[in-house]
Amino acid sequence: MAAGTPVWTSRFAFIMASVGFAVGLGNIWRFPYVTGENGGGAFVIIYLLCVFAIGVPCVMAELLVGRRGQSSPSKSMAAVAQESGRSRVWGGVGGLGVFTAYTISITYAVVVGWVLWYLIQAAMTGFAGIDAAASTARFNALLADGSTMLIMTVVGNLIVGGIIYAGVTGGIERAVTVMMPMLFALLVGLSIYNVFAGGFGETLRWLFTPDFSKIDGPVLLAAIGQVFFSIGVGMGGMMTYGSYLPANFSITRGAMMIVLADTMVALLAGFVVFPMVFNYGLDMASGPGLIFQTLPLAFAQMPGGYLFGILFFVMLSVAGITSLVGLLESVTNWTDQRSNLGREMSAVVVIGSVTVCSVASVLSYNVWQDQTIFFGMNFNAASEGLYDKITLPLGGLLIALFVGWFMKREHSASELATSEQTFALWQLLLRFVAVPAIGIILIMGLI
Repeated sequence: MAAGTPVWTSRFAFIMASVGFAVGLGNIWRFPYVTGENGGGAFVIIYLLCVFAIGVPCVMAELLVGRRGQSSPSKSMAAVAQESGRSRVWGGVGGLGVFTAYTISITYAVVVGWVLWYLIQAAMTGFAGIDAAASTARFNALLADGSTMLIMTVVGNLIVGGIIYAGVTGGIERAVTVMMPMLFALLVGLSIYNVFAGGFGETLRWLFTPDFSKIDGPVLLAAIGQVFFSIGVGMGGMMTYGSYLPANFSITRGAMMIVLADTMVALLAGFVVFPMVFNYGLDMASGPGLIFQTLPLAFAQMPGGYLFGILFFVMLSVAGITSLVGLLESVTNWTDQRSNLGREMSAVVVIGSVTVCSVASVLSYNVWQDQTIFFGMNFNAASEGLYDKITLPLGGLLIALFVGWFMKREHSASELATSEQTFALWQLLLRFVAVPAIGIILIMGLI
């Protein structure tokens, strides 16, 4: 372990931090919806196969580079490449991950602000008495109110910044060891509530009744894409968290636990969201609007809706904040390694710059909505297109390519410290399954 490098004090803290990074707001609505639209239980089976064939090998690859490099993603990649007799130019792949994390954070911080605003609304007034028109009007009013959105974005960034500023052990560990068990407890509790509230049977049939007639090429691509984007590969977060791992921690076991927990959260989210969708005749295909416009209608009608609404947005707040911590920790770590600012000032600079850049995202929902900057897209659409279609899959592809084909076998074997059979299977999956699959995602996105 390099001098001055922070270390996770426990396996539990590392797992909670990594799962917190992987689990984001998209897990709450996207996975159940994609599952239902792509064959239900048949899609779940394919998704789980992709999780183990693509997700686990890629997470292992990022973690082992981070631990072996003991630095920011760019320096870790450069050091490991040089150690394997390759060019230090590979360090640019780690830098690409940091850039992707920063780009995502600019727009993601605004959405976290929405969640915090809705949490305040749920606690202060609840959603009693609202109808569809009032719910839509409330959300549209928020999007039109740049000042409120900016204030809530700043509030969210201050929470995230405070966690990162306090350091790995004093900040991130302390936060995630409380927040992630809280998230799991809320998911389980709200799921149990829905067993008795109605709509749970329909949800089980929706998610787990196999319809193999729907399985085709696009469904397979949807499963691969869901795995890749859900787990958080190519954002620098896993590599950064890996650099804090002690030498005696099993990367193989850790990657399995992270991916399984992420999948469990996605499934539990379906048990929370979709019983309400079925029970109250809501539109499950409404995307982010499902959270901010549609679900408040259910809270307004259900018994105990006031408390349920508060707990639901607490859950969303935890998911959003822990993901943002993982994204910006990689940027803070990179800034600290590349400057003389120190850890604390690096956190201040990163959070401050993200907040300033988020102004453009806020304005793109109202006064700059029609201001295009790239191929007819406004700031938000262009940002999402950049990381969603280009930098994220490209970064993930290059990491898998490097670790699978260019890193010395004895170095990766030393980091994984697993049986010869397990190592051979991992390398086979990384080389001949993950690399082609991510390559297809990149090409399809560009097309």
